[in-house]
Amino acid sequence: MFQKDMKYSLLLDFYGDILSERKREIIELYYNEDLSLAEVSEITGISRQGVRDSVKKTESELMQLEEKLGLAKRFEDIGNQLDVVVETLQNAIESPEISKNEIVKAINIISDINL
Repeated sequence: MFQKDMKYSLLLDFYGDILSERKREIIELYYNEDLSLAEVSEITGISRQGVRDSVKKTESELMQLEEKLGLAKRFEDIGNQLDVVVETLQNAIESPEISKNEIVKAINIISDINL
């Protein structure tokens, strides 16, 4: 038995609308609803092997989209940058001695975020 790689659930959030309706339905049932291949097979009327093949092909398609567009990576990077900003500003509130350089650093991080 293998463990589901939940990165596909995140990729589905970004690229799900690009997939065909059938592929999106199958991968959503498998990852977001956490159903087994057999359960997805019952719901969709596709053989278990057909569901597995569809999941594998869709996983590959999602990875290709991420490699080309990089939306999930960019989202993660922005989140990490904002975490640094929040931490710096919280430290500034808690410690009046924090240097202006730290606040400038936070401002620069915000400025460098390309949306």
